[in-house]
Amino acid sequence: MPGNSQRRNRRANPKKGPTIGSGGKNRDALAGKKGRTLPADERPWHKAYSGEDVPKRTAWKQEKERRAAASSQERSAAPGPRVAPGRKSAPPKDAPELLVGRNPVVEALRAHIPATALYLARGIETDERIREAVQTAANRGIALLEISRAELDRMTGGVLHQGIGLQVPPYAYEPFFDVLAAAAEQAAPLLVALDGVTDPRNLGAVVRSAAAFGAHGLFVPERRAAGMTATAWRTSAGAAARVPIAQVTNLTRALKACQDEGFTVVGLDADGEVPLYDLEVAVGPLVIVVGSEGRGLSRLVGQTCDLRVGIPMASDVESLNASVAAAVALAEVARRRS
Repeated sequence: MPGNSQRRNRRANPKKGPTIGSGGKNRDALAGKKGRTLPADERPWHKAYSGEDVPKRTAWKQEKERRAAASSQERSAAPGPRVAPGRKSAPPKDAPELLVGRNPVVEALRAHIPATALYLARGIETDERIREAVQTAANRGIALLEISRAELDRMTGGVLHQGIGLQVPPYAYEPFFDVLAAAAEQAAPLLVALDGVTDPRNLGAVVRSAAAFGAHGLFVPERRAAGMTATAWRTSAGAAARVPIAQVTNLTRALKACQDEGFTVVGLDADGEVPLYDLEVAVGPLVIVVGSEGRGLSRLVGQTCDLRVGIPMASDVESLNASVAAAVALAEVARRRS
């Protein structure tokens, strides 16, 4: 036991000798903050504030609510599959693109999405979906590869894969000017452009609608936009094999190239000056531009459009989902042309 003199020395010079409790490594964390702490009735952002600067408190509260809403929207709109807790969220860069999950894989095989291999985890519990996937892959000559669950975890980056993954090769985009030239040869050419759509499911849905309503091609930006991933392939229900898709480095320049070829470029905008049902130019060469899920058309793209078209709605709904808006517009164009 230390004597009284030793204890007095430690209190006088606490940095020397053994440390006791929280007085050692984290000593500074216990130090009080400098300055006076404002009471609740002097803080403009506190509900107990009693000062005259009430507008300041209101502005602070509104900004806080706006940031919270924006953060919640970003989280809910973030594309991609669920990730197992505690695992990394991105697969290795050198890993093949895999569509995972029993239902997604079966649906992709039914839609004849191009595939090069079907991965199965060893010891997987088989059910009707697994048997159908194996049989379909064997009939189509797709390689069947059995690997350990740990290896499948590594390849998928921790995504919940249910013991099965379908390897999809990179999508073969068409050159933009080839798509434009092929469309221009049609009697009533119709192209679709996507301005910053980031959810591959929305992209796949737009591709499916484009094929259903007779569009002759589609083009998307290379950056800050969804590409034709396995998820987009599956959502398109095989339509991506029937509609040529191009990637462009600059969407504004691509739209101007379309205008030079005689196309009218119309952008879908909730505040558009022309109602969709009054779009008389729909019977001629047309490019329909679909804005992103959150902000809609970007400024430069909106300025490049010849017309901004709004979809009339009977209720107080502010706007439609990007893929739904595209489907409505394409259906109206097809109706006018018929």
